[in-house]
Order: sequence, then C-alpha cells, then structure tokens
Amino acid sequence: MSLQEELPRGFSLATARAGFKYQDRDDLALIMSTRPAVCAALFTTNRFQAAPVVVARENLESVHRVKGVLINAGQANACTGDKGMDNCRRTLEILAGLVGTDPQEILPASTGVIGDHLKMDLFEKSIPVLVQNLGLASGLDAAGAIMTTDTFPKTSRTEVRLDQGIVRFWGMTKGAGMICPNMATMLGFILTDLDIDPESWSEIVSGVVDRTFNALTIDGDTSTNDCVFALAGGESNAAISGPGDRDLVIRALERVCQDLAYQIVRDAEGGTKVLNIEVRGAKDNVQARMAAEAVGNSPLVKTAMYGRDPNWGRIVAALGRSRAEFDPGDVRVSLAGVEIFARGRPTDIDRDRVFEPLLKSPDIKISIDLGAGEGCFNLLASDLTEKYVQINAHYRT
Repeated sequence: MSLQEELPRGFSLATARAGFKYQDRDDLALIMSTRPAVCAALFTTNRFQAAPVVVARENLESVHRVKGVLINAGQANACTGDKGMDNCRRTLEILAGLVGTDPQEILPASTGVIGDHLKMDLFEKSIPVLVQNLGLASGLDAAGAIMTTDTFPKTSRTEVRLDQGIVRFWGMTKGAGMICPNMATMLGFILTDLDIDPESWSEIVSGVVDRTFNALTIDGDTSTNDCVFALAGGESNAAISGPGDRDLVIRALERVCQDLAYQIVRDAEGGTKVLNIEVRGAKDNVQARMAAEAVGNSPLVKTAMYGRDPNWGRIVAALGRSRAEFDPGDVRVSLAGVEIFARGRPTDIDRDRVFEPLLKSPDIKISIDLGAGEGCFNLLASDLTEKYVQINAHYRT
C-alpha cells in the first residue's frame, strides 16, 4: 500500500532523528494537512498539565481549524514553568515559519520524563529536516517515532462509503504505562478526510473516545501530557448527508479507536494478557463503570490473571468496594466463559482443572452481572507482572 493510499487524502507525515533521548531511532514526528482541518481535541484531566497541553488548549481557543501537529518523544515538558511554555511556543514558531502558516495553527504534543525541558538546540537542528522529509514517512514510521516504553508502533485504518463518496479514517497512538481512563491516557492522533463542521465532529469524537480510549486501564495512573487530536481535513468532499451516514461515520471512527485502545493494553508495560471486563445489570452506566474500574485497577485481580489463578474472591472483593449499589446475592461472575461465582458463593466446579487451560490465553473475558438494573460498561485492562515493576523502577535512570 502506498503512502497516499494508507492515509486519508490531504494529510502527510514526516519523522526525524533528533536524538532527544533515543540515539538509534526517530523521535520527532509531524502531521500536516493540505487545508486547515477541523480539530476535535480532548486533554488530560490531571491538574498538573504539561506545557504542550496548555499551549494546544490556547491555540484551539483562537482557531477551530489547524494545519499540523508536532510531536516529540523523550521530553514531556511538564512541570517546567515559564521556560517550558516559552520553549513549546518557540518550536511552533520555528515550524510555522518553515511551512508558511500561523503558529496557532499547529498543535504540540510531547511524551517522556516529567520535568525534563525540551532540548531546543536539537529542535532547531531537526525541525528543518522534519519539513524536508514531509510526505516521506509512513504511518508506522510516525507511530514508531512517538514511542517511549512501547514495544511496537500502533496504527489503525478503515474506510466507509457515504452517500457522497468514500471517507478514510486513520489513527496512531502511543502508550504502554501511566494509563488509566480519565479522558484519554496516552497520546492519540486521528485523521480523516471527512467534510464535517466543528460542532458535529467534536460531538462524535467525544462520544467515541469515551467508549474506547476512556475505557482502558493499565496501572491506574493518569499522565500530565495526555491528549487526543482528531483532525478532519475534508479532502474527500464527502459530508454526512443523513442519519445513516452519521451512524457509518461513528462506527468507522469507533473501529479505529477501539483497535488502537486494544493495542495499547496489549502492549502494557510487562503485560501478558488483555482483560475484557464486561459489567452489566448495574443500576446505571455510571455504576457499571465504577464496578469495572474497581476490578480492572485491582493489583490483586491483575496479578491473579498473570499467575493464571482463578481467584474469584479478588474479583468480588473489588466489586464490593467499588461503591456500585447491588445485592451481593444477585451477583454472577464468569471467567473465560465459565461461571465461577453466583448467589453469594463460588460455583461447584474443580476450578484449577477447569481454568488451567483457559487462563493461558492472552485474552481473558471477565463477565459480571450485578443484577441491579440495565446499566452496562466494558473496560479493557492488563495484567500486572514483575516486568512492570522493573521498567518503572528504572524508567528515569
């Protein structure tokens, strides 16, 4: 597949090897749109917001359409004071001068160690190279350039036929640790050539992000730099012309975002399993989410799944402290498709024999029915291993 066929029409990518932290790989990426693109953006809810988050917010308050996104790995530029803000704005000024646009039409994103300042000498040398390379990078190249502890680049694409023509969707993310659903706990970039107005696009993106990127957890930590930028460039000249088209757009965007969310959990730092936690029968969807997150963020549940231990007690204990309202006697729990708990007690099966082969799978479903209503929620979570501790004990050093 050519670069033109891979991406939505009107977008091009570039990467460069700046040497911010990694000496043997690209660590700077650029997304550019031929025409100003409608941008829907979501940001971390962490109160310590990194300079690129603050600057991106400011830019989007001034403009509703953007021409590009500049992304670096290796320095988070978080908790870096006025100098960090000035440096962030300066990188956009350098790039804007070279591509002939306003700095406010470019959004910054950074990932790396909190507290590290941008290495401005390397930015000044590398941004011209980045501009020279525009259009030469593939999606995998760009996704690889924004990785930190990720072990593989994460991209996804799909297309859909609307009444007015074919529309493409493409996305990339980075994230393997410091991941917990609270907006979108990673960096995510979604591109489409759909022609759509800002209000409709923001509404669609917000709903999809809540059901995908906001429905995953690795370690319960929300970062200072998290953001999702969804750019709709309109180059297909195909717009939503009815409710049928709108549903097709939502489903296509959700396919891309759900695929990327799954890849993030599959690449969890030290992770060996993806846990699909399905809660139904809650009083409402909010309480279903509370129950799912209590289970998905429980270190005891996560370590049990890593150890292939069908420890139903850890699951129901997490449910019991979730603050969701239910009668314990109505709760039913199934693990890997086999009911393991019902009516307030474990089911009468030989758990070790039954689950020994089932828990070897890299994908494990935990199904929970609270028996209290119609609320439901699905959460993707990872297991927890010794390697996670090793990675994060030595991350900065």
